[in-house]
Amino acid sequence: MKFLVIIPTYNEIENVEHIITEVLKQSDLLDILIVDDNSPDKTADKVLEMKAENQRIHLLKRPGKLGLGTAYVDGFKYALSKEYDAIIQMDADFSHDPEFIKTMIEKADKYDMIIGSRYVSGINVVNWPLRRLILSFMASKYVQIITGMPIKDPTGGFKMIKRRVLEAIKLDEVMADGYSFQIEINYRAWVRKFHIKEISIVFTDRRSGHSKMSKKIIYEAIYMVWKLKIKHIFGQL
Repeated sequence: MKFLVIIPTYNEIENVEHIITEVLKQSDLLDILIVDDNSPDKTADKVLEMKAENQRIHLLKRPGKLGLGTAYVDGFKYALSKEYDAIIQMDADFSHDPEFIKTMIEKADKYDMIIGSRYVSGINVVNWPLRRLILSFMASKYVQIITGMPIKDPTGGFKMIKRRVLEAIKLDEVMADGYSFQIEINYRAWVRKFHIKEISIVFTDRRSGHSKMSKKIIYEAIYMVWKLKIKHIFGQL
């Protein structure tokens, strides 16, 4: 199988060189795509420097800050236009340890989607304040109750998705843009009965840079689960 690791970036100059290097170390079976939203700190320029020396590095530069969800959708479409069998999505800030990519690759032949889960075996989160940890954990429970998905970490952004899933979930109809994007992709795959597996990871708060979390993102996630549920009931998903 051939994998494409997709990493959206916005002002990640402090992390991007290191994350690319560490990701590519994990396996010769993968390439990496940076989807950059025209970062003012010249993140894309650093990627271009590295790309000139390594054909496994790819860059999709967008005109401005267009959102996490659309960044991933553009990355998914890029992967589908090439000969990749699966994508792996992750953050640029090392909150997702590249070492877990090996486990995803090893299990990829058995599952359609593999989610790197913070909550499948207890709570594996490092350096988060208690308030944010409680908010994230309760949000996961909220999503489980409303949607019925048996996924313990539905908002997690570290996952492997097979090509056939991306081809089936109607990417042009994806509604969410913030962290609820993760919920929507999971839900669209789950209602189509794809085989989903959670593996335990340790999530560590970003090493450097600034969090992109906002109240708007939280509010979107609250109402998005109801929107997804209703659309599914009426056969519109």
